[in-house]
Amino acid sequence: MNEAKQLSLFHTARSAAQHAYAPYSNFRVGAALLCADGTVYTGCNVENAAYPLCTCAERTAICKAVSEGNRTFSAIAITSLDSADACLPCGSCRQTLAEFCTDDFLVIVQGDSADSVRAYRLGDLIPAVFRLN
Repeated sequence: MNEAKQLSLFHTARSAAQHAYAPYSNFRVGAALLCADGTVYTGCNVENAAYPLCTCAERTAICKAVSEGNRTFSAIAITSLDSADACLPCGSCRQTLAEFCTDDFLVIVQGDSADSVRAYRLGDLIPAVFRLN
């Protein structure tokens, strides 16, 4: 993926993070999920007083895509408005990505500075992934 497309995804993810509902952690996260057909679905984190019910930005974007009939993904950009460090997906998000994506799926993360951009293969973030098929 070229740098211009990565920047476009990050811009979209940062816009999505503006909608985050994070009154407990004050850690707003946005994600932009690129589908194979070029469609981009966004997500933000949505917290809840019953903390296990929180939904991460990455899973929000995936659920939006799947609910619209799209299940073939190329890359995801993830960013936080509240951290200078790159924001890596949690284990639940990694497993959810693994449900739909191959080990070569591109996970691009960024904090609030341009020099914090990092790209990973999903297989490197979740080795020996659990898959039924």
